[in-house]
Amino acid sequence: MFLAWNEITRSKLRYALIISVMFLISYLVFFLTGLAYGLAEDNRTAVDKWQADGIVLSDESNTNINMSMIPIKSMNQVEAKEKAVLGQTAAVIQLDKKNAEKINASFFGINKDEFLMPNIVEGEAFKNENETVVDDSLKKGNDIQLGDTIKLAGNDKKLKVVGFTNNAKFNVAPVLYVSTAAFQQIRFEKTDTSENARVNAIVFRAKDGAVKNVHVKDDGLTRYSIGTFINKLPGYSAQVLTFGFMIGFLIVIAAIVIGIFIYVLTMQKATIFGIMKAQGISGFYIAVSVIVQTFVLAVLGITFGLLGTLGTSFVLPTAVPFQTNWLFFLSIGGIMLVIAVLGALFSVQTIIKIDPLKAIG
Repeated sequence: MFLAWNEITRSKLRYALIISVMFLISYLVFFLTGLAYGLAEDNRTAVDKWQADGIVLSDESNTNINMSMIPIKSMNQVEAKEKAVLGQTAAVIQLDKKNAEKINASFFGINKDEFLMPNIVEGEAFKNENETVVDDSLKKGNDIQLGDTIKLAGNDKKLKVVGFTNNAKFNVAPVLYVSTAAFQQIRFEKTDTSENARVNAIVFRAKDGAVKNVHVKDDGLTRYSIGTFINKLPGYSAQVLTFGFMIGFLIVIAAIVIGIFIYVLTMQKATIFGIMKAQGISGFYIAVSVIVQTFVLAVLGITFGLLGTLGTSFVLPTAVPFQTNWLFFLSIGGIMLVIAVLGALFSVQTIIKIDPLKAIG
């Protein structure tokens, strides 16, 4: 440890450059991981809020909730521990004022006495068909406040914002929660309070969390686990796989670059190692020093990269879907650290084989 740290302090510029390279590589990997995770989560956070086990859709929908149409009376065909109706539709909204910004959004039509009702972080729950609870990203990014009136493009419907919830996005769009009656007006431009009123899905919680314990009597309906439903969201799986492969290859490339740096650095010091061996210092001691030195450099570079990523996350605009996942960050940091040390281990073989006489020349 003494030899490793002493060399670092004596050759500050050389090792500062190595730490800088490791910092930039780890920063890039961490930042892309945060973006990929944030984008994936923005597709599903509203679904995760349900804390549900499964969902029932029509057979013909091909697991696309927007294409599923179910009469409310179909609730009686589903036997589950808890169940709730859900209407979903995409829309374009804007504040009811001149030249207001248009926003892509998703509406969830729910019954406020069922478990799909979201937590309220500010304001209160909607009480009638002219009120809505919205995701707080609209407050942060679009300056929508309590009491504001929202209007819909291509629809005469207007809604008053009475509450905010958090972490409620679906297909990367902020969610607005309204009553099923309001959903009927938004989707079909008329109110239908009969048992044949159409919704998109029935969400359920199963006994013991097992979807197999839920029975659907109607042959025109199919149950899906929440995991399957999320994976079938348009573009979700392709997006996750694309970013996963991209980050995976980036980690491999970064690890190879780090390993090469360490190997080249070790080879440049072959003469010094030869002199040390001639002075009676064992090859094992030198090898341990190289490994410790690599470990210290890698830890510093990866730590600075992680801190830089976290610092950047605080100044990113709200529209950027960046989210911190410590499990991913620590795993990636650990992989990069291990591969950097493995690069040093390859160098150790060279150190052991160094002939002091040949190295000195």
